Amino acid sequence: METTSILPLLILISSLIPGILILLLREEQVPMRTFLNLFGAVAKVGLVAWVFAGYLRGEEYNYIFSLSPDLTFSLRVDQLGLLFAALSSVLWLVTTLYAIGYLEGGQHRRRFFAFFSLCVTASTGIALSGNVVTFFIFYEFLTLSTYPLVVHRGTDKAVEAGRTYLWYTIGGGTVLFLGVVGLFVIAGPIYFGQTEIIAGLVSEHKTQLTILFFLMLAGLAVKAAIFPLHGWLPVSMVAPAPVSALLHAVAVVKAGAFGIVRLVYDVYGIGTAEQMNLLTPLAVFAAFTIVYGSVRALFQDDFKKRLAYSTVSQLSYIALGVAITGVLSTTGAVVHLVHQGIMKITMFFAAGNVAETYGYYKISQLNGIGRRMPLTMGAFTIAVFGMIGLPPVAGFI
Repeated sequence: METTSILPLLILISSLIPGILILLLREEQVPMRTFLNLFGAVAKVGLVAWVFAGYLRGEEYNYIFSLSPDLTFSLRVDQLGLLFAALSSVLWLVTTLYAIGYLEGGQHRRRFFAFFSLCVTASTGIALSGNVVTFFIFYEFLTLSTYPLVVHRGTDKAVEAGRTYLWYTIGGGTVLFLGVVGLFVIAGPIYFGQTEIIAGLVSEHKTQLTILFFLMLAGLAVKAAIFPLHGWLPVSMVAPAPVSALLHAVAVVKAGAFGIVRLVYDVYGIGTAEQMNLLTPLAVFAAFTIVYGSVRALFQDDFKKRLAYSTVSQLSYIALGVAITGVLSTTGAVVHLVHQGIMKITMFFAAGNVAETYGYYKISQLNGIGRRMPLTMGAFTIAVFGMIGLPPVAGFI
């Protein structure tokens, strides 16, 4: 049963309105800010759960606002989008609880939590986008809403990291924009799942469609941190631990990986992508990035930078799974999208706890830390076991 419903829009509004209201508060209005944060996070999880239950009953949720006959703002619930929305919503709630304590007594908390809410709005907007244009709008909104979080500390390193972040993400967004516009000119408005449109144009526009695919892939690969477009991620680790968790587990890198899955499966279609030989370069770069990120991580003494290069490596498993094109490999890629988020957010929370409790930021300082912080490092160890795929934890699956 198809349902034209405002529920997808409400999922976005549940974090958008708190974010705007928090910006209007004074810095000292802590109780109200905390209430808005938690209310929005709980409401978002509840709304996603409501839609999830309806989807299991066979309902289809769509919200469309026409900007012009050929240009529409479209929100749509499907399996992949709902999975990403659920991941973002749940991890936002968890990260909000962590950030409230982590940033207690810190500066610019109003700005932090406001843009944190806006960032998750962008993330869930990406998840629920029904067409390419809507996806692009939220994809760029994500860039703008995360920049204030990267530069949150206001130090010279933070400002430089923010500048690097913008160079990469705006550059990637520009390339993605060129691809989206070119696709719109050739194929018209593309809704996710309408792969027959591209398939019908291959014989006449194969060269143009190939160029547009790689333009969009390059734009998405920036946020997915695929080599050599990964440089923004390690330098962004000057941000507070909740921001690092957001970048790695909740929003930014996941948006890039999610976008690659959408591009291959829901825009071009896996059959057309294989027919046009588009996936071999993706597989090569993803495989190289897996090895490159792992090797670079081994030589990092900075705790968070080691985790950052680990993310560079781990995210490319998702891209590689998609590029291989098998049912099991793609299923594994999507499952890893969820599991990696849970494992990575745990690891960054642990790194943040160690830094705030003892002021340790380097691996070489951690000798004996497990005896002093058994719960924190116990959780970290479980997450690490999951990351290396040790049975029976999530990474093994």
